[in-house]
Amino acid sequence: MTGQRFKQISLDGLLRNNPTFRLVLGTCPTLALSTAAFNGIGMGLAVTFILICSNVLISLLRKAIPDAVRIPAFVIIIATFVTIVRMVLDKFIPSLYESMGVYLPLIVVNCIILGRAESFASKNKVLDSALDGLFTGLGFTCALTLLGMIREVLGSGSLFGLQLWDFKIGFFSSSAGAFFVYGMSIALFNHIYAKVENKIRSKNFAVRIMPSPDLADPQNTLAEDAEAIAARTQSGADAVEAKERGSADAKSNGGED
Repeated sequence: MTGQRFKQISLDGLLRNNPTFRLVLGTCPTLALSTAAFNGIGMGLAVTFILICSNVLISLLRKAIPDAVRIPAFVIIIATFVTIVRMVLDKFIPSLYESMGVYLPLIVVNCIILGRAESFASKNKVLDSALDGLFTGLGFTCALTLLGMIREVLGSGSLFGLQLWDFKIGFFSSSAGAFFVYGMSIALFNHIYAKVENKIRSKNFAVRIMPSPDLADPQNTLAEDAEAIAARTQSGADAVEAKERGSADAKSNGGED
């Protein structure tokens, strides 16, 4: 894998095609589990693990799975890893398992995971698919954690379970607050993204049209070309004139003889 390919996959997953802020996928768990930053991290890491594992396995089997049954096959593969995650969380982190509730098993039909399986893992190599799952999952995790931090600080006055102050705004802990924070975050993210993208494009355009210092000035080059053409024309005229003079001298010498 080239560095350019790695950069493309990482930027697509984190920024350009961020599943939460750019593609607006996985909205249900985003709204329901972003009440606290810890819940956002837990859900994001679970999705990241499932994305990596399912992408790798689907990429390995991409030539063996018939097109007619590819979606059911993808669902079975994803459901296998979701079951593993549920068992691990239930055993070692029961509080997080309970907070996720029904949204943990619903990862099986999560649009992010099915979308990456269909559009990327089933068409690319194993390493590329693994990196795509990693960075897409990290983009989802960062988005959920950010939303969870905002809602937890404003709605509960705490951060990662640590009480910061007694001031609370109950609106941000409600469903309406979830939609408000999510919508404002999408608008702000896309506004900043558009600004940065336009700035980069303007900079690249300026670099492309800037003349190289090693190249001569176009006006001087045209002047030099014109002088060279004039010199060649004058040389040709002088040669023709000399030839005519030689012919005339030869005729004169012949008449005298």
